[in-house]
Amino acid sequence: MRRTKFDEWPCPIARTADLIGDWWTPLVLRDLFFGLRKFDQIQDELGIPRAVLAQRLDRLVTEGMVEKRQYEERPPRYEYRLTAKGRDFFGVLAAMWRWGEDWLFDESGAPMVLKDRETGRVIRPLVVDQETGEPIDVRTLRMGRAPSR
Repeated sequence: MRRTKFDEWPCPIARTADLIGDWWTPLVLRDLFFGLRKFDQIQDELGIPRAVLAQRLDRLVTEGMVEKRQYEERPPRYEYRLTAKGRDFFGVLAAMWRWGEDWLFDESGAPMVLKDRETGRVIRPLVVDQETGEPIDVRTLRMGRAPSR
């Protein structure tokens, strides 16, 4: 069965789902965010088939979210680093983290938390409106066409 492509749809969620809409890509990105750089490190951490990881990393490189840098010539070895576009994706993963914490664990909570590097304080991500800094609430929103540019 051939996968439906959403990369030209007018909806930002559809286009984002087209890019990261499998279960491996967000996990690969998570590992890159938290310091893994080398193919073998990511593969070992996730237990992902090598061919699948190669395909996901190639897509992220093609989309400009990750940069592939050679760190050894013989044999050729590469590391993967997030670009500005890739780093900007962390808000999406943070929103997924928060939702997962809130809804997918029992009352004892998730076994992993996000912590501030300097203070060690536990961080609870929250999606806010850029203009007001207020948390967004779907009950106060509607979807509409963008103004003409």
